[in-house]
Formats: sequence, C-alpha cells, structure tokens
Amino acid sequence: MTSRMAVGGGLTPRVLVVRALWRRPRLVGRLLGWSVVEAAPGFAAGHAVARAVDDGFAAGDVGAGLGWLALLGGLWALAGVGARQSLLTIGAVVEPFRDALARYVVAGALHRAGSGGAEGDGAVGRLNHQVELARDSLAAVISVVRSFLFALVSVVLGLLTLVPEVLGPVLVPYVAGLVLFALSLPALARRQRELILADERTAATVSGIAAGLRDIVACGAEDRAAALAERDVARQAAAALGLARLTAARTALLAVAGGLPVLCVLWATPWLVASGATAGILLGALTYVAKSLVPAFGALVHGVGVSGVRLRVSLARILATSGTPEPGPRPVAPRGVAVELRRAVFAYGPGAHPVIDGLDLRIPEGDHLAVVGPSGIGKSTLAGLVAGLLPPDAGEALVGGVPATLAERGARVLIPQEAYVFRGSLAANLAYYTTSAPGPRRMAEAVAAVGAADLVRRLGGYHADVDPTVLSAGERQLVALVRAYLSPARLVILDEATCHLDPAAEARAEAAFAARGGTLVVIAHRISSARRARRILVMDGTRVRSGTHETLVADSPLYAALTGHWTGAEPPGSPSGPAAEDAHGVPVLLPQPARLAGDPDRLDPGARAHLGEHP
Repeated sequence: MTSRMAVGGGLTPRVLVVRALWRRPRLVGRLLGWSVVEAAPGFAAGHAVARAVDDGFAAGDVGAGLGWLALLGGLWALAGVGARQSLLTIGAVVEPFRDALARYVVAGALHRAGSGGAEGDGAVGRLNHQVELARDSLAAVISVVRSFLFALVSVVLGLLTLVPEVLGPVLVPYVAGLVLFALSLPALARRQRELILADERTAATVSGIAAGLRDIVACGAEDRAAALAERDVARQAAAALGLARLTAARTALLAVAGGLPVLCVLWATPWLVASGATAGILLGALTYVAKSLVPAFGALVHGVGVSGVRLRVSLARILATSGTPEPGPRPVAPRGVAVELRRAVFAYGPGAHPVIDGLDLRIPEGDHLAVVGPSGIGKSTLAGLVAGLLPPDAGEALVGGVPATLAERGARVLIPQEAYVFRGSLAANLAYYTTSAPGPRRMAEAVAAVGAADLVRRLGGYHADVDPTVLSAGERQLVALVRAYLSPARLVILDEATCHLDPAAEARAEAAFAARGGTLVVIAHRISSARRARRILVMDGTRVRSGTHETLVADSPLYAALTGHWTGAEPPGSPSGPAAEDAHGVPVLLPQPARLAGDPDRLDPGARAHLGEHP
C-alpha cells in the first residue's frame, strides 16, 4: 500500500512536514532568529582562537589572549540561551503536528468502526506509537538540520574571512561525504520500514495468541502457536539485524568522510605557512573544521539517518493504515420501508459456514413479523442485514427498494438485547434518535404507550440525571424502547429488546409499536411475541418456514414443540414435551438440541422463506 491517500488532498510525508512548518511562519521566524544567536560562537570560534594565539599568547600578551577566549566564552553562554529558546520553539512546532496526526488516526479508527470495519487488537495503539515516533523524529530532524545549516554557513564565512585558501580542500571531501550520505538514505528507509512491519506482525500474532490462549490449550495447539510466534520474532530480529548492519557500515564510511577535512588542513599546512598563514590562523582553521564542521556532519548523519528515516517511514505507515477512505455512496432515501432479501448470504469471515444462506424474504410495509428459532441460528444476523449493519456476502438486502446499507439511517432503528443508556438527562436519552427535541406532550405519549411512566417518576422526571449503572437491564430496555418509539424511523427491529421485561410489560411495548404504524420486526424471546405477530418466520437450521401461528403449529415441528401444541406422530430426532418456561411461566425459545437442527450454526444451502403480502 502506498503512502498517498486520495482523501485529504494527496497527503504524503513530505506534505505533512511542509504543512507543519509552513502554517506557523512566526514560529519558524523565531526559530531562525534564535538559531543565529546559537550559531554565533561557530562563526567567532576560529577568529577568536587565531587572535588569542597571534595577538595574545604568541606575542607575550597573556591578557589579550585571555580576553579573546573570554569573549568566545561569553558567546557560548549566549548560544546556550539561544539553544534553549530554539528547543522551546521546536516543541511549539511539533506538538500541534503530533495532535493533528493523532486526530487523523482516531478519526480513521472511528470511521472504520462506524462503517462496520474491525480494528485488530492494539492496532490503534500501535498507530499512536507511530504518531509519537513521528513527533520525536520531526523534532530531532528540525534540530539537527537547522544546526547543520547554520554551522556550515558559519564555518564557510569564518574560513573565507580567516584563510580562504583552505576552503576548497575542506569542502571537497565534505561534499563527497554528504553525497554518500544521501545515497544511503533510501536503503535505510527500506530497512526501517521492514523493521516496523515486522514489529507490527509480531505484535498482532502475540495479541492473537494471548486472546485465544484458552482455545489453544484446549485444542493442544501450544506448539503450533509457539512456532507462529517464533517465526515472527525471528523475522523481526532479522530485520533489526539488517538495519543495524547497514547503519554500522554507513557510519564507518561517513566517519572517514567526516574526518578527511581535518586531514586536508594538516596536509595543506606547509603550503599555508608558505603563503603567510600564522600558527593562530592554522589553529583557527582547525577549530572551524574539528569543532564545528565535523560535529555538525556527525549530528546530521545521526539525526537524518536515524530520525529522518524513522519520520518518513512512520508517516508513510500512518497514512497507509489510517485516515478515512474514499467517501462511499451517499445515503439514499428509501421508497417506504418494505423489506426484501433476495438470495441473501452472510458468513462471519472467509471460510466460515454461512449463517444466512440463500434467503429470500419479503416483509411488506406495515407488516408485523416475529422471527423465532434456536439461539445461534441466525436471528440476530437477519436483524443486522435488515438494519443495514451487515452487508450480505451475496444477494441483496433492500429497504424500500434501496440497499439496506445505503438507506438513510433515519428510516429504521434497531434495538438490541443489551440496551444502551448514557450518562445525562433522561430527556436527552429518550430524544437521542430525534433531530429536534420532542415536546413534553409527545414525550409523555411515548412514555405512556411503551409503559415507562413508573420509571420516569422513579427517576425524578425528564430532567433528572441518569446513571446507567443503577438501572436494571429491564429499565434500560424501557429507555431504549421509548427512544425508538420517538424516532422518525418507520422500520423498527426489536432484537430481543424486551427479554428483561415481564410478559405484561413486553406485550404492552410490542402492542405500542404495532399500533405506531410502519413495519415491525421482532426477534422473539417468548413464544407469546410470535402469537401477537401477523406473520411468523421460523428458523430451525434445516428449513426456514413462514406463516401464521395456526399454519406453523401444523407445519413446523419446531414451532409446534415450542408452543406446546405438538400433534401427530413425532418425527425421528424431534424434541418432545412442552417448551421451556421463564420465571413467569411463559414459554421461551431455548437453544435447539443438536439432534433436531443437525448443524445449528448454519442454514442448509437453499433454505428459503417466500413471504408475500399478508392475506
């Protein structure tokens, strides 16, 4: 994957860095100003040493020699102040850069989560680690490049004004070293990227092993898991070793290149002396080269060769794996809320058995459908397809003639078994799905219809603060039901959304939604929910049947067993006896014994339900 993103104006690592500097011209100007102060001793060092030797100590004037050195010491003290201010200014530049990258990573993670994407264990944490690396690396690169440029200018000006004859012999090997250094950067970047990718693979493998440790032990796969971890650790070690070898070879080569300017000055000494250079001038030239030029070169090699490469690789990795993808198709307003599935197929992951396999289903607008079947048979998966939360692997799932995943969110609402209530006022919780706050009368009507009036009084009214931790599961379900009732959605899907209510409260809530208008789909927890529906869909693992309560009692052995109305001869492998009951004595839908369903985790290929208009 490339580091260029289509979103965000073609972001690249270079663009990000340029933006970080260009958008803060005042800070850049301040940094340049303090850098001049910091570089002042670099320009004055050679002249001060030359004057201290020639006009001071060599001439017998110790005071003059000490005076020049004292002047140089004062400049170094001033340079310390400049260095401190420069570092503070660099921090002011890179912190907003880090914050922008962090927002980019988090926004991308939230977008993928909201779109149904999955983040691997620790993926966001690893990207945030890359953000911190990028921040630190940018600070190091700015610091060393700035120091190098100002040191180079200071030394060139110093040598030109002190002994210009030595400038050529010094700069030729210096420039050659810079060229070799630049040529080594692409290889370093590749090695650094390989190390980062190897580190991510190792972290993902170890996280996966840790998450599935119980299953690994249960299956006796410890050796297999250990081999996978050892393989990735070995690859990471090899990548680190390759980077270390390349770094060592480059450092040795460039150390020689960095030391050649000093040798050139020493080699040219006889010629310089013959040209009139004094001992002070020679020491001053060596001071420029040995104390300013060579250290600046070493800092550049380390800073750009390590931090610069790390910056580029980290930014490329962030851009390649984060951010928001290309905008998808815009939501479409459905033409009504009739639901239709055409040969829909869905499986949880490649290679998994389909949970929904070739399902044809039609729910006319205004219908009230109950879905029954054993746990794990695919009822909640069907709800996810209808709600548009799960895209079918094959076939179609339509709402109002529009793919369910593209239909406007306001057209339907799904209430799961575990209801979500957030801290805040009760009114804010109830009005969460509305575009504008409903009036007191409308809210009171919804509360009364669903049967939550007692809960509202107990909590202290609509403006009372809600603490989700003190609400029971049934009370949270009541809040979610009122929230769905107040929403503009004309398609309501209740995925066991009343399972924590008593039968009377459940019947009242379902009756309220049935009378509300629109289309109602109920994933039934109790068989009484199915009896209240106009139409019932039975998912039993071998067949998918639909019909009314009376027809299914006669045609569906599973449904007949669940309702306790079994009649006729018992087919082989069918359950016998009455259905299980909850604490209130009401039949509930328990997991189906494997001897009836065969494989309860999937539907038979070709199992379909054809639902037409209700007669």
